[in-house]
This record gives sequence, structure tokens and C-alpha cells, in this order.
Amino acid sequence: MGKKNYFFTSECVTQGHPDKVCDQISDAILDECFKQDPYSRVAVECLITDGKLIIAWEVTTKAQFSYEEVARKVLSDIGYSTQESWFDVKNSEIEVLVHTQSPDISQWVEIWGAGDQWIMFWYASNETEDCLPLTLDLSRKLSLKLTEVRKNGTLPYLFPDWKTQVTAEMNENWGLERIDTIIISAHHSENVSLEKITEDLKNYVITPVLWWKIDDSVKIYINPTWKFVIWWPAGDTWLTWRKIIVDTYGGAWRHGWWAFSWKDPTKVDRSAAYIARFLAKNIVANWYCDKCEIQLSYAIWVVQPISIFLEDFGTAKVEKSKIIDYINEHYDLSPSWIIKFLDLRRPIYRKTAEIGHFWFDDYSREKIDNWNIN
Repeated sequence: MGKKNYFFTSECVTQGHPDKVCDQISDAILDECFKQDPYSRVAVECLITDGKLIIAWEVTTKAQFSYEEVARKVLSDIGYSTQESWFDVKNSEIEVLVHTQSPDISQWVEIWGAGDQWIMFWYASNETEDCLPLTLDLSRKLSLKLTEVRKNGTLPYLFPDWKTQVTAEMNENWGLERIDTIIISAHHSENVSLEKITEDLKNYVITPVLWWKIDDSVKIYINPTWKFVIWWPAGDTWLTWRKIIVDTYGGAWRHGWWAFSWKDPTKVDRSAAYIARFLAKNIVANWYCDKCEIQLSYAIWVVQPISIFLEDFGTAKVEKSKIIDYINEHYDLSPSWIIKFLDLRRPIYRKTAEIGHFWFDDYSREKIDNWNIN
């Protein structure tokens, strides 16, 4: 029997999703530390609930700033400025529980190797220019468009919190056959009807992004619960680093449970994941595989990875061992080398936390090298 088409789904959230709010605050704190002290060591998590934000954990830095001011600026920039939006940035309580160590403590991790044992994966494919799965790419583009029409006043009744989801029917060669389903859940003001929201999102968000992929067969669900007025923190609690699938490759392949937005790049679960993305993207962009998965494993205080694994899904154009040999020959992969190679001691992190950590061309980790594997 021949191969059959399959359906695959990815979701994305906008910068106003409560988990993403926590991610952005954590990474804004990291950025503020790096502006003043590029050798800062940062591990900060946030918890947000009804009218309260908690910032906690440990920071080793020479930087001097107000954590509360950084957090309120992020919240204000996102758009949580009134009680109607269910988190009033001016009046909500912010509690800071950050312990600051001496900058002279814990200097050896970067020199001697990883600070803990970790297993990092990355997946890349030729479905999109950014070597990300198509369903994730489309979900993110819908989320970016939602943010645009809210911020430019086209749809003033929208608030910052939304989710998007795209299901695609793919053929046996991983090519797009058709879009099957689109879901958007959008936070909105009380005085707007579901009919109005549905019409507007189709006209101003879905059609501009997916006009060449939409026909009458596509199922579209806008706010399936009929109403999305009360924002989640009013009845739930949300945390940093809970959107790990949104931040990576949309669930297309394995994930090692690591996350990004609460730590500086001396932690290999951030820096090694970034280099795994770089390697996987370069393997695909240089046409050595149509799709691939890279696994890197590290042990505490061991400088080099314990192992490098490549899954090519039967698409490799050269022997997999030659690709691994090329990586070992041209890329060091120690924590200190990764930080230097990808230029990670810069205040670049809050932007990555808004809507997914990749496909930002100005960042060195997204560059494509010219590989030559014989």
C-alpha cells in the first residue's frame, strides 16, 4: 500500500497570552542585566494571577535596576493598561522575590562545561523558508496579524490575549495539500458580538494571511466558547516557560522539556538548544536533508557534548555519519564557544519571547553558513 496524506496541527499564542507575558518579563529582566553587565547570571521565573505578579529566583549581576519597573513596562507595552483588560498595570501588585548573589560566585560553569545534564532536540524541514513546520509558520503569521490589527486600531475592541491554531492536510512528501481547519480564540471587550468578531477576523486577519490557501472547504472556528471577555489570570495562574512547543517547532517532533525564557545562555538548555536549531536549519538549508532532527546531550561540568544524534527521516542526500563528522570538525559546541559563536551576551531576548524564539534574521543564530560536505 502507498503512503497516505496526513493531518498535522500547530498552535501559536500572541504576546498577551499570560504564559507569554511571564516569558517576556523574565527575558526583559535578562536584557536589562545584559545592558549593564554582559556576564550576568540570570534565572528568573514569573507567576501571574488575578491582579498580582510574582517575580522570583536568583540573579548574579552588577546591574542596578527596578524589577518592578521593568515588569510594568512590559505589561504596558503589551497593552494591559486598564481594569477592563483584566490586569491593570498601574494598580496590580508586583512582588519581587529575587535573591542576588555576589558577582564573584559561580564563575566556573562556563569554563568547565555545562551546569547540569541536559538533552536538547531540534527539528527542521524544508516546508518553509525558516525551516520550520508549515502549520507553525502559518499559526505564527496569524498571531502576528492579530497583534498588528489590535495595535494599529483596526480592531480596537481586541485585547492582547489570543491563540491561533492551523491544521493542514499534507501529502506523503510533506507537501501542503490543503488547509483543513483554522481556530482563533481572541480576547475582546464586552460590547462586541461574536458575529462582528468572526466577520472582522476573517476579513482583517485570516484572508490577508492565508488568502491563497482558503476555500469553502476550510473549517474556521472563531472563539468556540462564544465569548472571551474575562482574561485567564482572573480565574487561573500562569507561569514562565510553559509555551515550549510554541517556542520551538510546533510539536512536529521530539522535545526534551527544556525552555528558554528564564535563563541566561550559560545554561545549555538555552544556548545548546539555540545551536541545535542552527545546526538543523543549516543541514536543511544546505540541502543535505529535507527534514532532520538533531539531538545534543550534555553532562554537568563536561565541556563537549556527550553525544550528537541525527535523524534524517530517510531524506539525507549524503551519509549521516558525514554530516556528524562535518559538525564535529567545524563547530566546537562547548557552552563558552556557543555563546561566543552566536553572540548571545546581548540584550536580544525579550523580542524573542513575544511570539516564538526563531525566524529573526538579524540574530546571529539564524544565519546560514555555506556547508561543503563531500
